[in-house]
Amino acid sequence: MSSNIVSRHGTDLRGDEIVRYTLKERMCHWIAGVSYLYLFATGLALFTPYLYWIAYVLGGGPTIRFWHPWVGLVFFGSIMWMHSMWKGEMKTTEQDRRWDKTIKAYVTNHDEVVAPAGHFNHGQKQFYWAMFWGSLVLVITGVLMWFPELVSGHQGNAVGHALMPVIVFLHCAAALVTIGAFMIHVYMGIFFVSGGLHGILWGRVPVAWVRAHHPLWLEQAQRENRVVSSTSFKQGADD
Repeated sequence: MSSNIVSRHGTDLRGDEIVRYTLKERMCHWIAGVSYLYLFATGLALFTPYLYWIAYVLGGGPTIRFWHPWVGLVFFGSIMWMHSMWKGEMKTTEQDRRWDKTIKAYVTNHDEVVAPAGHFNHGQKQFYWAMFWGSLVLVITGVLMWFPELVSGHQGNAVGHALMPVIVFLHCAAALVTIGAFMIHVYMGIFFVSGGLHGILWGRVPVAWVRAHHPLWLEQAQRENRVVSSTSFKQGADD
């Protein structure tokens, strides 16, 4: 008995589809995304009294004060997990520099003149590095704010007290950078690039979508025979 579904990398594919993200990559992405949303909300509540009402929604001040740093460690762990999977693909290439020169055409939806992109275009790579370095600054400054005695010592000292405002400033600055990057990422993934959300939810995208947005990656996938055509179904096929 034949099947019209092929399972690859934890993703069910139908005809003329390709795996955009494996199950492991999607799990990592959503752990990072959900934990960041919690940090975003609770961080704003802790940042200014004007947004402290968010704390009441999420269980109260003591609750978010307890969970914020722990969830921060979860977020940082997911970023490191992501880095172990994607760091090789996030290096800037000559093709990325050509893509940068056509970014105006990209943001104005003139896709026919945009330089071809691989698995990730250079805008996605820049977002990745903004979140990677931002999370690194956040976790270092966050731990120092969590345990201030690491800075000032158990007895306290003038240098430690002088450093703490700098640490808080760096934490807030890194948070603002990641918030800006995150908002752009959500907008691009949900509203700007039609079909992008489907890929990170279900892991699969149509070949036509890849041809339009990531043609260099499609060429690589075709060379490696990773595209499932409508005539290539095999029962129980899996790689």
